[in-house]
Amino acid sequence: MDLRFGDGKPTGEERAAVDALLGPPESSWEGADRSDADLRWARGGREARDRRDQLLPALHALNDRVGWISEGALDYVCRRLTVPPAEAYGVATFYAMFSVRPRPATVLHVCTDLACTAAGASRLCAAVESRLGPESGVKVERSPCLGLCERAPATLTIRAGESARPAFEDEAVQAESGGPGAAAPGDGKGKGRRGRNTLHATAVCAPATPAQAIAAATAPESAPTEPAPEAAVPQAGDPTLTLLHRIGTTDPTSLDDYRAHGGYTALRRAFDLGPAAVIREVTDAGLVGRGGAAFPTGRKWQATAAQPDHPHYLVCNADESEPGTFKDRVLMEGDPYALVEAMTIAAYATGAHRGYLYLRGEYPRALARLTHAVEQARTRGLLGDDVLGQGYAFDIEIRRGAGAYICGEETALFNSIEGRRGEPRSKPPFPVEKGLFGKPTVENNVETLVNVLPILTMGAEAYAAIGTPTSTGPKLFCVSGTVARPGVYELPFGATLGELLALAGVRDNLRAVLLGGAAGGFVRPDELDIPLTFEGTREAGTTLGSGVVMAFDDTVPLPRLLLRIAEFFRDESCGQCVPCRVGTVRQEEALHRIADRTGAAAADDIALLREVGRAMRDASICGLGQTAWNAVESAIDRLGAYE
Repeated sequence: MDLRFGDGKPTGEERAAVDALLGPPESSWEGADRSDADLRWARGGREARDRRDQLLPALHALNDRVGWISEGALDYVCRRLTVPPAEAYGVATFYAMFSVRPRPATVLHVCTDLACTAAGASRLCAAVESRLGPESGVKVERSPCLGLCERAPATLTIRAGESARPAFEDEAVQAESGGPGAAAPGDGKGKGRRGRNTLHATAVCAPATPAQAIAAATAPESAPTEPAPEAAVPQAGDPTLTLLHRIGTTDPTSLDDYRAHGGYTALRRAFDLGPAAVIREVTDAGLVGRGGAAFPTGRKWQATAAQPDHPHYLVCNADESEPGTFKDRVLMEGDPYALVEAMTIAAYATGAHRGYLYLRGEYPRALARLTHAVEQARTRGLLGDDVLGQGYAFDIEIRRGAGAYICGEETALFNSIEGRRGEPRSKPPFPVEKGLFGKPTVENNVETLVNVLPILTMGAEAYAAIGTPTSTGPKLFCVSGTVARPGVYELPFGATLGELLALAGVRDNLRAVLLGGAAGGFVRPDELDIPLTFEGTREAGTTLGSGVVMAFDDTVPLPRLLLRIAEFFRDESCGQCVPCRVGTVRQEEALHRIADRTGAAAADDIALLREVGRAMRDASICGLGQTAWNAVESAIDRLGAYE
């Protein structure tokens, strides 16, 4: 592709897709037909540059409408936003869900990550690929984790088209939006800085058989109905639950039902307390981040609120892409208004008036539910210029990711929102000082934010009494693999790994348990007494991470799992720093060489793996490279993977 403004012309369909998001161009400098006035002066450049953050939504609009991004379409987007073509090309090629080469309008993503590999994803892929040739009009792509680990193996079909609608969209959502033919929330008809979302047609199959996956890709009307979110919560209906108590008992599409079950009680108390007191409650409760870093939430909020530079921003990190993680998906699908309320409280406490919810692109039902929830909250005065009549202004914009694990790192996420490649930034400065758009920003993941609601409704002291003195509150765990009842479990910090696996129904012949996902570590079957706390797992030489617990019996080939982990990190490395860019490749190469070797034959490559792993851990710029060796190291040292 020629990385300059060229002679490529967008088709009418491509132009319509971009104009539906950005509005019609105002001058030939933005891609309109040339007029005499345009020959005298240039207009719109500064305004267009201020909309650089619309680059990712514009690429989504093209991908949703056409299925790929042509040279002419990219050139038109660049003119509309005054973005250098080379930079826009770099963004378009950064994300796995986009293509700058022609491809069919229908793409079938087949998950090949850890849980799906253990459940026979390779056989599913082979069967689908053998039956869906080029003449089928369907492109089959092997995908990293789709966040459907509790019902592996999984597939996701995405179908481009102007009138495409989600196959699963609830009738209640359609009804509240004015019926199936109405312009539903996020239908792509918005423009400007709000950057609304196109609800592209999708079909989720999980667990998938070859026949079901092929039918969903070739005959949308035959796509199986996706189970309700409570199907992923084996404890659903338990009145003692704190974070999951509404899932399965409350209609996730109804704001009235949410309020009838205690919704917006926490926000009203926040307004009664005031911002400083809210931060004090969160601090006294001992809440720490649930994404894996375990940074004290109250300290982060206080640091942001104290910054004199304005505006402040709030970012919700809903880009959970760690293999084995799906808890945030279940919360967003089953209790979306809770996240909207929690974001409003966090913004109020930190002095932010605008929030961004960065949602991973592989979560179509969560997108529909959250888009609907935000629109309804705005309509009912719970978002907007005067939240609950308190004179406080706050609104939420949903931004879709496009398939990049690295965007789960907070500064990479900021770059992605701003319309740049999702590459991590060097620290300092830290996000609380200079984050999104160079302004003070507080960033939390979904589970962390939802924990704020019980803190305010039950009080900091009562919340801190749950769990242990140093790891307070409840924790969500994503259990998958060879267990009888996979799903999201809520337990207080301090429960043991064995107690959790007993709830999930661990099967006989347990070989290993992976804690923390691909960036975590393996433990042996005789180590199930490890307490599930941040300090307990650290003392045991492993990590809790975001709460991933994947069990594998002796039928699962461990070397193949390790190779898949290495492939994952190689594919997901952004390539910005040498230790990670080169190290992840060398790690995969060494694991390929020793896949079928043990003992002395593998010794040299294991020594090389250790050297490469130490270099990545010590010198990588972000957590991806720093943790890429963890699981492999633990499998060698704790499990004797190649002995």
